[in-house]
Amino acid sequence: MYETNHSRVTEFVLLGLSSSQELQPLLFLIFSLLYLAILLGNFLIILTVTSDSRLHTPMYFLLANLSFIDICVASFATPKMIADFLVERKTISFEACLAQIFFVHLFAGGEMVLLVSMAYDRYVAICKPLHYTTIMNWRVCITLVLIPWCVGFIHTTSQLAFTVNLPFCGPNQVDSFFCDLPLVTKLACTDTYVISLLIVADSGLLSLSSFLLLVVSYTVILITVRSRSSASTAKARSTLTAHITVVILFFGPCIFIYVWPFSGYWADKVLAVFYTIFTPILNPVIYTLRNKEMKAAMSKLKSRYLKSGRVSAVIRNVLFLETK
Repeated sequence: MYETNHSRVTEFVLLGLSSSQELQPLLFLIFSLLYLAILLGNFLIILTVTSDSRLHTPMYFLLANLSFIDICVASFATPKMIADFLVERKTISFEACLAQIFFVHLFAGGEMVLLVSMAYDRYVAICKPLHYTTIMNWRVCITLVLIPWCVGFIHTTSQLAFTVNLPFCGPNQVDSFFCDLPLVTKLACTDTYVISLLIVADSGLLSLSSFLLLVVSYTVILITVRSRSSASTAKARSTLTAHITVVILFFGPCIFIYVWPFSGYWADKVLAVFYTIFTPILNPVIYTLRNKEMKAAMSKLKSRYLKSGRVSAVIRNVLFLETK
């Protein structure tokens, strides 16, 4: 019976950010520019870290991975949203909807745990500086990157298990610009109260546990920094400010959406845009604005690739390859 009902809905209708047709061209332009900024900013960090040997350290290795996840977080739904601004009827197939649910929880869950990995790196660097190189070897660094992906996969698999067998036989309008799991489950032709609680509990547990680990870690780090001289910890304070700012910007919307599920749809849309668009934009700005090493590496990268005649030579080579 479940399979019969399930097969009746083959697509969902996304209501998007606004129903006003007059706003669609403006929104298309704004979000196209924002998405381009996300790609350029985060790819610039990845390129800078990989091309400068002075940045081949655990902290910048984790930062480059954060930029990669930020690109993934912004890309699971944003291109679809931008394309939908150009059409009146915004539809998505059932399979693509499940794929969006899978990827949003994979990337968002992975980013939460990656922020914990970055906090651990700062804890070792500041609280155990003499043992930093021994503890934070490359095997540990790779482990700290793999764990977030594993946790994200387990988290998204458990979330998707709540949805894949639900019967969808009638309503198919999702009041968002992507298939958000709580909104999709409400469309099922059955009582989803218990399932909705399990979904909120699952996401809330991951969000709150990661957030509490971060709070404890940064509290210990700040106490350690405060007990030392200001001259020796100026760089640590600057780095910590960037890390804590990113944590607040990322976890604020996530916790509000999943731990406080009674907010209005407009609030949910604004928060969803915030953590899928604005957080991936702000992360590169926050991590580079007060980081002298990143600024110096970017200046070096700029002088290397923007020398007189270098850009034109690259363009000529690309055009030559295309005409072959």
